[in-house]
This record gives sequence, C-alpha cells and structure tokens, in this order.
Amino acid sequence: MRKGLFWLNDKQWAQIEPHLPTNQTGPARDDDRRIISGIIHMLQCGARWRDCPPDYGPYTTIYNRFNR
Repeated sequence: MRKGLFWLNDKQWAQIEPHLPTNQTGPARDDDRRIISGIIHMLQCGARWRDCPPDYGPYTTIYNRFNR
C-alpha cells in the first residue's frame, strides 16, 4: 500500500460491512473494502475518477460502485 492513500481501518470496516448486500447474483464482487476506500479517497481529494490510483482497482469499478 502506498503512502497518502485512504484505507478503511478495521473498526470502520466492521461498521460498514453488515450493510452491504451479500445475496447478489452474477459475477463475484471485487473486494468491497478496497472499492469503498477508493470511493472515499476520490471524494476527499476531489480528483477526476479517471485519476483514481490503481491501488484501488480500475477507476470504472470505483465510479460505477459510487454511482449505484
């Protein structure tokens, strides 16, 4: 993990995880913790979605999950 990126800590993740859907059909979901950390990072820094650091995964995945 690079310095300067936002990552949810264990306490934060424990509060968010129960609210995520678990019975979704279709392809397997990407790592929710990584995706949500990416969304929060992009909202904090105010950059374009296209400039999302690759540590969070493809920017299209980050944006699509935010949009939902």
